[in-house]
Amino acid sequence: MDMKVKRFNRTERVFGTTCIYWLQGRCNRNPCRYLHSETPSILSTASCRDDTASYHNARKRFHISSESAKMVLRRKTGNDMLPPKHTTKKVLNRNMGDDRERTQVLPQKPSTSICKYWMNDNCVHGDQCRNLHSWSYGDGFATLAKLQGHKKLVTGIALPVGSDKLYSGSTDGTLRSWDCHTGQCANVMNLGAEATSLISEGPWIFAGLPNTVKAWNIQTALQLTLDGPKGRVLAMTVGNDTLLAGAEDGVISAWRGSSKSNSPFELVASLRGHTKSVACLTIGAYKMLYSGSKDHSIKVWDLDTFECKMTLNAHTNEVTSLLCWDNFLLSGSLDCTIKVWYKTEVENLEVAYSHKVENGVVALSGMTDPKNKPILFCSTRDNSVRLYELPSFAERGRLFAKQEVGLVDIAPGGLFFTGDRTGLLTVWKWLEEPKVAASS
Repeated sequence: MDMKVKRFNRTERVFGTTCIYWLQGRCNRNPCRYLHSETPSILSTASCRDDTASYHNARKRFHISSESAKMVLRRKTGNDMLPPKHTTKKVLNRNMGDDRERTQVLPQKPSTSICKYWMNDNCVHGDQCRNLHSWSYGDGFATLAKLQGHKKLVTGIALPVGSDKLYSGSTDGTLRSWDCHTGQCANVMNLGAEATSLISEGPWIFAGLPNTVKAWNIQTALQLTLDGPKGRVLAMTVGNDTLLAGAEDGVISAWRGSSKSNSPFELVASLRGHTKSVACLTIGAYKMLYSGSKDHSIKVWDLDTFECKMTLNAHTNEVTSLLCWDNFLLSGSLDCTIKVWYKTEVENLEVAYSHKVENGVVALSGMTDPKNKPILFCSTRDNSVRLYELPSFAERGRLFAKQEVGLVDIAPGGLFFTGDRTGLLTVWKWLEEPKVAASS
């Protein structure tokens, strides 16, 4: 008996059944034997229920894909309003007809930026925030205390010999003393003008004010006013038994001890050479004074003769900070570089290395960590302080503040300090006591 088998003609359509692939938007048949339209009302209840389930499953998959696309778009446009803590990679597994989505969580590189919303107590992301909810990152150090009281930039600290007090000066016009045991403010002195620098030497405290330097001896309670500077005194240091103060007029005033009982300091020299404000001073080997200025230059002075021995012109903006470390001179500038200088065989200073930073350098300081590794502190104009290991300049950690950190200083016992423009003075401590502190 002959049997005829009717083969399906791909040009024919089976009416009454809607293509589930078309519903999902991925039918590649042309022509397709199923309907590419809504299911007609003549379908049975069972068929309608089955097709509706397929439709909602397709819409669910489309919804997930749509959200993924939006996430990618937000990241590409920089408008990632809901940043995830981890990067997620979504993979469709279609083996054996399994079209479920798997989510593979990939670890994200830790952020090195503090969350500005957390700083103002209004971050809505909590632990899922991709930025730091901490005032520092790095290990081996911790916050010891936060000394609050100043209203403006902290410009200097002093730890005079024989005192259990820490002194701090500020552009708010006050000198505060803090109990080193309790961290409480013990006294506030109104200076009558903004203090733009503060140092101590032995029992003496020196505060740089406009057109003058005020001095206090904590042992004898003697108070003095040293005249000579013109404009604000932006930097001070002591070397070769000489107090040196750099002022806005570009002149460095020098005082030495006097035999007069009523005036133990005598103005002995005025070092002239800078054409703009002297912003920083430091003492190096061989009785040399280094001065940095807003005129972009560094000058080297002989403290025996007070003569300028050389001028260094490698920076292209204000020289804001200087630091002597062993036989090297480190200079920071608003030109976004830290330069390392070394002395050549012919006694000239040349740049051995120039380290680029993201923002202008505000202040430099340095000490060794508990493992005797040299650590350079670098405050920059992005309200942070970077900790670099020397000589590699590998970043060890970072400290953050609400406003620019103008003060970075060190003290014995593994302590270091940061003072910012809000008036906050923060005390930090290495978790073990370091062996050697750097000169500054």
